[in-house]
Amino acid sequence: MGGKTRTDANGEVTKGWDHDPPAKEKLVPFGIVMRVTGALMLLFGSHETSDAWVDALKMWWLHVRSGLGHVKRLVIYLDNGPKNSGRRTQFLKRMVQFADWSGLEIRLVYYPPYHSKYNPIERCWSDLEKKWNGVLLNCLKVLLQCALRMTWKGRHPIVKRLYGEYPDGVRVAAKEMKEFEARLQRSATLPKYDITIKPKITEQQGD
Repeated sequence: MGGKTRTDANGEVTKGWDHDPPAKEKLVPFGIVMRVTGALMLLFGSHETSDAWVDALKMWWLHVRSGLGHVKRLVIYLDNGPKNSGRRTQFLKRMVQFADWSGLEIRLVYYPPYHSKYNPIERCWSDLEKKWNGVLLNCLKVLLQCALRMTWKGRHPIVKRLYGEYPDGVRVAAKEMKEFEARLQRSATLPKYDITIKPKITEQQGD
């Protein structure tokens, strides 16, 4: 008796949430782990696309290359997801460009479908989830602090924010893709799962 209705200044009843309100911004984690040393980098971007994948790889290489001057070839183990598969034209185009930019020979090795559990990065995600389990991830600072607290192989990860807009649906026209497809050395037995890309040798790289 004597209570008040839940109305605003206009007499409208505010609808209550029966679950958490929608997030104002979503961030997608990208992870790169070096199999030999266990060094881990986590990057958080706005959207998972082929371009975001390669931009994350570029950011990682810029961070580590000073200590890896002897490395001329990268073997990258990947899940065969839709954004980075051996048939995704935009991803393959960007990887050819990454090879030319870095001067590295790139070998893309894909886990078979439904076998991503064997990828070490999957165990990194479970450790990360333990650190933010029960935490209200209501801002970038909290998210990054949780990521910085986790450890993998006894070491804390490098954590970075991947900035940029990454729209869906970016594809390479068939005519343009012929140039990039010619740069892909596909395995005769596993053409979708084992791809080598050799960089173009520039005058600067050849010196």
